[in-house]
Amino acid sequence: MKKTFAFVIVFALLTSTLLAGCAGEPEVITETIIETVVVTEVVEQEVIVTEEVIIEKEVEVPAEPEDVTLTYFTFSAAPDHLEDLDEMIAIFEAEHPKIHIEVQTATWDDYFTKLQTLIAGGEAPDIFELNYENFVSYAAKGVLLNLEPFAQADPAYDETIYYPRALEAFQYNEMQLGMPETFSTVVLYYNKDAFDAAGIDYPAENWTWDEAKEAGKAIMAANDGMWGIHSGIQFWEFYKKAAQNNCEFFNDDQTEVLINSPECVAALETMLSLLDEGVMPSNEEMAGVSDGDMFTNGELGMLVSGIWMFTAFENAPFNWDIQVEPGMETQATHFFSNAVNVFAGTQNPDAAYEWVKFFTSDPNMAEIRINTGWELPTLDNPEYVAGYLAQSPPDNRQAVFDSLQYAIVPPVIERQNEMTDAVGAALEQAVLGILTPQEALDQAKIDVEALLN
Repeated sequence: MKKTFAFVIVFALLTSTLLAGCAGEPEVITETIIETVVVTEVVEQEVIVTEEVIIEKEVEVPAEPEDVTLTYFTFSAAPDHLEDLDEMIAIFEAEHPKIHIEVQTATWDDYFTKLQTLIAGGEAPDIFELNYENFVSYAAKGVLLNLEPFAQADPAYDETIYYPRALEAFQYNEMQLGMPETFSTVVLYYNKDAFDAAGIDYPAENWTWDEAKEAGKAIMAANDGMWGIHSGIQFWEFYKKAAQNNCEFFNDDQTEVLINSPECVAALETMLSLLDEGVMPSNEEMAGVSDGDMFTNGELGMLVSGIWMFTAFENAPFNWDIQVEPGMETQATHFFSNAVNVFAGTQNPDAAYEWVKFFTSDPNMAEIRINTGWELPTLDNPEYVAGYLAQSPPDNRQAVFDSLQYAIVPPVIERQNEMTDAVGAALEQAVLGILTPQEALDQAKIDVEALLN
């Protein structure tokens, strides 16, 4: 008796491979498939092969990615948080073994000059930090990569993890040109021991500058060798105090400069009154000692400064705390925010996006920042807030978040640094008594108008 049946055996043989030119792109592989149809007959145990078909086709398979080294240029890590940054990099590289981060740093005073030089010389870092105040200038020059397409293609991306205000701050012409990294605010630091010696109440959240000035005088009377307060007279303090007095630098579309309005002049007069009434030391009286060092040394009863000074003051030999800074007609505090940005000409945009995503949203990154006091991650997560509030000093860390109720961003234009310098120079003329507050702001108006044209 003879039985006949058929079955198919498929053999896949890789006969040739053509690698793509760039790492991470698919490899094109010619795959030879031999399909053998075997028909057998049970005739004296003999197998008869009756047909054999060979089919060739091309398929694409992912290539093994090559190692990538990204340069990351930062100002906020140096000098106090370089070890914290190294810890973050170690975590990132363990999760992304093909991506390596090479850190470059510069001090705040040198950072933007060096960054401009690197970009102009064709040696731009792949990724770099920008603060909000300088962001617009770089965005307008077209040197920042739009991160929106990368985020939209990333199934893990969730924009709701960021504080909306921080995320929106780094959008330009409907493009997301940076991911928010950190935020911080400016608060009023005060020496509790000095207040106790003067027998006066600690600052309140709704304090005015007139109340702060009177407290400063009482502190000076009760504490030998101590100044009442320090709040710098420069662009970053002026724009904020101007807002406290309902002063606007520009009209809504920035076609008119309003910096010499009566409200702005009154705000500058209030700032200068701290010097005129002897509550705040002049630059000459500070003799080259920073305001932070003076506070640590017990030479200042109060200081207006950023929350990044917590670490610097933690070992001060006296009790201190913080409060929302004083106001005028209303309250306004400085909202600082830094972003991580990718150079538009980077050769590794996908890898750069991975670092940006990690450095701005990863829980490990957030935990390191919270534990070390390296500013605050821009993540809308109550767990991080709870961990931050639990730390001390200062005891009243809630004031950091209370300040956010009054936070405002500075006015910015494309020629931001030039505006900052122009307004700062006019303020210095008022501090030196060369110009009256009105004359100084009249000059500032002329200089800023020239930058807009």
